[in-house]
Amino acid sequence: MTLKSSEHLARMTKVLSVGARVEIIRLLKDRSLCVNALAARLKVTAGAVSQHLRVMRDAGLVIDEKRGYYVHYRLNEKTLARWRKQIDELLTTGSSQACQCAKQPDSQCQTRKS
Repeated sequence: MTLKSSEHLARMTKVLSVGARVEIIRLLKDRSLCVNALAARLKVTAGAVSQHLRVMRDAGLVIDEKRGYYVHYRLNEKTLARWRKQIDELLTTGSSQACQCAKQPDSQCQTRKS
């Protein structure tokens, strides 16, 4: 994993580190909703929802669509798929990450458990 991809993963998890944003994702999984509908379901102000949606839109996580007087938001499926893959790669363990200490007993292990 490169430093650039590590920084990208850190930004992704920062977007997802707020409970209201995670709940917005859950609400938008079924259908697109406007700010007021999201605010009512989350029991927060429309301004608070707008701030969360701005962060999510800047990250490419949601797409806004103008419908008459209202703007509806929906999940960006391509971004979700890419994030899912990157997070899965980060959290999946495998033999390539196994400790090499057993093969080199005289070396100092950098992955030794505390």
